[in-house]
Amino acid sequence: MPKARLIINPISGTRNKAGLDRLVTDALRPLGWDVEVAYTKGHGDATRLAGTAIEKGYETVIAAGGDGTINETAEALCGTGVVLGILPCGSGNGLARHLGIPIDIREGLKVILENHATDIDFATVNDKKFFCTCGVGFDAAVSEAFAKKKTRGKLTYIQSTFETYATYKPEHYTISANGKKLTERAFLVAVCNASQYGNNAYIAPSASINDGLLDVTIIHAGNTLSTALVGVDMLTGLIERNMLIHTFRTDNLVIEREHRGPSHVDGEPTEMDEKLCIRCHHNGLRVFTPTVVHPFKPILTPVSAMLSDFRIAVNNLFQK
Repeated sequence: MPKARLIINPISGTRNKAGLDRLVTDALRPLGWDVEVAYTKGHGDATRLAGTAIEKGYETVIAAGGDGTINETAEALCGTGVVLGILPCGSGNGLARHLGIPIDIREGLKVILENHATDIDFATVNDKKFFCTCGVGFDAAVSEAFAKKKTRGKLTYIQSTFETYATYKPEHYTISANGKKLTERAFLVAVCNASQYGNNAYIAPSASINDGLLDVTIIHAGNTLSTALVGVDMLTGLIERNMLIHTFRTDNLVIEREHRGPSHVDGEPTEMDEKLCIRCHHNGLRVFTPTVVHPFKPILTPVSAMLSDFRIAVNNLFQK
C-alpha cells in the first residue's frame, strides 16, 4: 500500500483550507493509499515533517501551501527519490504554475492521481535550496515589503510592488558566469530555475526546469517609464524582447555586490552575504506533473492563466 504524508500550511495564501484534508484522503484512500495528515505551525515545520516521512518509508509527500511551503517540503526530498505532490494554496504558486499544475485544488489533485512523476532540477544559493527563482535588487525588496504586510494575496503584493518602486534605487553587481565577468548597475538580477515568480509574472519565459541550466535575467537601470514597461512585458510574456533586459544561461554563477543585504529565495526574503554562489543541480527532485503540458506562448498563455484565475476566484467566492 503506497504511503503518503499530506503537509498542510493552514495560513498560506487567502484560501480557506477547511475540508482539504478530507478531500485529499477521500480521493487517495479508495485507490489504496495510506495517507497521514500533518499541519505546519511555523517556519521549518514542512522540512521537518517531510524528513520524518522519509525516515518512515513514505513514497510520497504532498505539500498544500504556497511557494514557501513547497520550498521547505522539497528541500527535504531532494536526492531521495520520494515524490513531491503539489497542491497550490499560496499567493503566487510559481512552481505549480510553471509545471502546469492547476491552481484549482480539485484539478491539482487529479495530477497526483495520474501518478506521473518527473525529475526536475533544483538550485542552491550559498547552499540554500530553491526551486523557482532567487534574486537580488528590486524583487528582493518587494518580497521584504510583502512579508511585512498583515494580509496576503495578489492585491497586497501589487501594493507592495508600487510602494517599493516609488523609492527603490538600483545597485551595482558583478556577475561571473561561463568564464566571463560582467559589472552592471542593475534594477534587479534574477536567477531562474522556473519561468515565473508566481501570479503569472514571467521573469524568464523560456526557462526549462529540467535542462540542467539556470536562466539569468538582468534588468538594467532605466528611467521611470522604461522600467515600468518591463513590468508590463513580464505579465504578457514578452520580457525577453525588452531593451533593458539581458539574459543568459549557465549551470553556475557568482553574484557579488557592495554589501550584505536583502535577497529572496522562492519569494521568501532573506539577508545574504555580499557574495552569492549559485548552482543548478540537474534532475535532483521527483515531482508529480501533468501528463500533458502546453508550451508557453507570449500573451496567449498569460491571458489564459488570468482567465483561469478569475474563474477559480469566482468559484471560491460562491463556495464560502
